[in-house]
Amino acid sequence: MRGEPAQVALGAILSTLIFFGCGYSQEELDQHIRTADALRSDLREEQKARLKAEADYADALEELEGVRAELDARGERLSSANADLQMQAQALEEYRERLSELEKVRVRVEVVRQKLLELQKLGLSVKVRDNHMVILLPGDVLFDSGKDALKSGGISVILSVGSVIRNDSELAAREFQVTGHTDDRSFQGGAFQDNWGLSAMRARSVVELLVRPIDEGGAGLSPTHFSAAGYASSDPVSSNETETGRALNRRVELVLVPDLKEMLDLTSLGDGA
Repeated sequence: MRGEPAQVALGAILSTLIFFGCGYSQEELDQHIRTADALRSDLREEQKARLKAEADYADALEELEGVRAELDARGERLSSANADLQMQAQALEEYRERLSELEKVRVRVEVVRQKLLELQKLGLSVKVRDNHMVILLPGDVLFDSGKDALKSGGISVILSVGSVIRNDSELAAREFQVTGHTDDRSFQGGAFQDNWGLSAMRARSVVELLVRPIDEGGAGLSPTHFSAAGYASSDPVSSNETETGRALNRRVELVLVPDLKEMLDLTSLGDGA
């Protein structure tokens, strides 16, 4: 560094003054002293410059480390952002695929619904209730009060329903549950004991006719696609406070059982009324 030559020169001058001072004039001594003072001043400035350079160098290193750390952090954030974008893109694609599958299911269910609506030509009601497509069969048309034997008019209605299902391969392959329902008037004794027994046996009578072979007077449907259940008065569709309401509650329903792929909200399809 520049400070080292200045120190050497200053030392040489001082040595000369010490050993040979007696051989110089006062003017020469003064000149040497001035030169020594100038060298000392240069030395101090060079030392200050060196200290500042060292401090600047340390600051630069610290700033460089800060920049490097910031770049590393930005790189991590960028990597994380890219990963989030990839996850969002994947989720969006899966959502689109799910929507496409649901739309296919909706179309398939709507086709079945339109086929069931053909039963309205028989004077029956086809509705979506509790997220199930339901064919409502008026109980008073099918049965006499307190009985589980189908009336002749009821037999005709059930056979007509069975014919519509049997003649459509898609409907014939579906699962149905026949459910019996009563009003809330007490029913006791007899073979049925109560409304639970009466509703269950009425459902059984309808199923039995639907699956009975055609040559034996039935609808000829597959027994593996039907089940029966009795609800008594536990699932009313109207108030039991009036005779009209009680008549609506005395019914048999033919419920289309959805498969797992069709477990979507059918309310958007309407009730077909």
